[in-house]
Amino acid sequence: MSELITADLVDLDLSAATKDAAARSLAERMVAAHRVTDLDGFLADVAAREAQMPTGLDGGIGIPHCRSEHVSAPTLAFGRSARGVDFGAADGPADLIFLIAAPAGADDDHLTILSGLARRLMDPEFTAALRAGTDPGAVAALIRGEEPAPETARTDTAPEPEAAAPIPAAGETTETPFRIVAVTSCPTGIAHTYMAAESLTAAGRAEGVEVTVETQGSAGFSKLDPAVIARADAVIWAHDVEVREKGRFGGKPLVDVGVKAGINRPAELIAEARRKAERGEISAAPQGGDGPEAGADGGSGADSAHFGVRLRTYLMSGVSYMVPFVAAGGLLIALSFAIGGYEIVDAKSVADHFVWGQMDSWAALFNQIGSAAFGFLVPVLAGYIAYGMADRPALVPGFVGGAIALTVDAGFLGGLVAGLLAGAVVMAIQRVPVHATLRGIMPVLVIPLIASAVVGFLMFIVVGKPIAALQSALTDWLNGLSGSNAVILGVVLGLMMCFDMGGPLNKVAYAFAVGGLADPTDGSLKVMAAVMAAGMVPPLAMALATTVRKKLFTRTERENGRAAWVLGASFITEGAIPFAAADPLRVIPSVMAGGAVTGALSMAFGCTLRAPHGGIFVVPLIGEPFLYLLAIAAGTLVATALVVLLKGVRRTAAVPAGEAEAVAADSRVGATV
Repeated sequence: MSELITADLVDLDLSAATKDAAARSLAERMVAAHRVTDLDGFLADVAAREAQMPTGLDGGIGIPHCRSEHVSAPTLAFGRSARGVDFGAADGPADLIFLIAAPAGADDDHLTILSGLARRLMDPEFTAALRAGTDPGAVAALIRGEEPAPETARTDTAPEPEAAAPIPAAGETTETPFRIVAVTSCPTGIAHTYMAAESLTAAGRAEGVEVTVETQGSAGFSKLDPAVIARADAVIWAHDVEVREKGRFGGKPLVDVGVKAGINRPAELIAEARRKAERGEISAAPQGGDGPEAGADGGSGADSAHFGVRLRTYLMSGVSYMVPFVAAGGLLIALSFAIGGYEIVDAKSVADHFVWGQMDSWAALFNQIGSAAFGFLVPVLAGYIAYGMADRPALVPGFVGGAIALTVDAGFLGGLVAGLLAGAVVMAIQRVPVHATLRGIMPVLVIPLIASAVVGFLMFIVVGKPIAALQSALTDWLNGLSGSNAVILGVVLGLMMCFDMGGPLNKVAYAFAVGGLADPTDGSLKVMAAVMAAGMVPPLAMALATTVRKKLFTRTERENGRAAWVLGASFITEGAIPFAAADPLRVIPSVMAGGAVTGALSMAFGCTLRAPHGGIFVVPLIGEPFLYLLAIAAGTLVATALVVLLKGVRRTAAVPAGEAEAVAADSRVGATV
């Protein structure tokens, strides 16, 4: 770990008052150490990770972290704050702050070391030593593991699963402990994954429970021994990304929570697992075989997850894998139109008619590459919906069903149905008991063969043509939208994009728009433009509001407002989440109104967009670009005005007239009322 942190990367008197300022202060040390190449680009990646989930932990710890292309080498910077910095932990500000930077392609060895640090942070003696240290070099050595914390000799720095306790031999009277197997994972896979694992393991030791953890993080994926899973009395999933190969845990009581619950309340999770086992609740995924390909119910697995929640998870799984194809293909096609005009779609194949010095040839090349990428949209959508439901055995029937959807002109809707059919058929087959000798060939031969035949029959003979008719009707409706109908659709899409800012409704609206790009028409391109424009409004509005009326916002919110400019311009709607979380009754209605205005104007202006993402960076590729920017500006101004008005009313109502002058003075130094 010697190359990850040095004395120059340690600040024992961190003076920053906000998490953004703390991240910047520590990141500047990384830049000085030539570990980060672009300070602002790296901080934008850190802010994007914070927007996904706060990185504050109980016990006074903050661990902002991210993967970034602006990081040249895995790096760790440490700051100790006397005043504390709010990173969103339930128990208050953090005084121990670790900024973890990993390159986009960090190797497993470095990530293993970083994950080892995450585990050590769960050791109170280690954190006490960090708080007592006075020399940056000694603290850096302590973090590197060269100097053990007082009265501790911990060596568990590798993210391997904890070894199970010895199993009593036959005939012994030793009481068998309650056994739990757990899976932990987080979006970045650097810190929370391993901290949750350590927290659950430590809580298990305190409770006399044998807890064995599988960490599905960036440092590797070491699967639990099937025998350990078979002996387990219950299962805990503490995860913020989909658990891999869920079928291994079938038929056992399951506690399914987010990764931070695994860190902050492990004893409660263990107690809940025990209660479920005592009541005989079987809520984990059904058993479908004993190999890693054995599929399972691809939902969250939680007994509290309703069908609607699981269905959204399945659909978002397919959309998330489809979006890169849409992005690459859409941008290439848009670029080809910018170079060669719309008539470039009629160009001959570049395989036979490419001329190096002609721009039209390059335009045709980009168009045909983009079109080839678009040809995968529906099969990929169907394949990964099925994968989200039933794991790898469902990929083949899903892709086959998606390809058939294209053949029968069922389009995007056909892909959705094909994916759901493939997943359902595979899940049904997996529930059929089979002899042990056949289990090895089930996921690689029998299931794909039977499921593909069934899905193919259903798509060709039963549902394909009706779906194709529905798809055609939807396309005709979109193409025929004009006047008030188009404006109403724009309003609805704008409201959906801004209601939960990255949540289920936002994703439904975005998936609807992206799906239209699979078979682009003038109507579907207008929908895509309206969705992206509306999605840019919330962060831009909050950035503007914190600029024009600073006294209505806390110092932390003003820091977030500066980052929101970049996030909004980049079409990252989640940049407004911190503001909505702090004041939902004023912020959410305001940005919804602004999003509705922008969506309506974009549709009324006839703006079109072939790219599924990009924000202002793809404006040159937008139809009616100046009117498009006008629509975004109008919605941003409406949302800003409403936020300022509502917050101003609250402030006026909350402050007696005689105290107005004192409040005004306080507001200038960042006080809130």
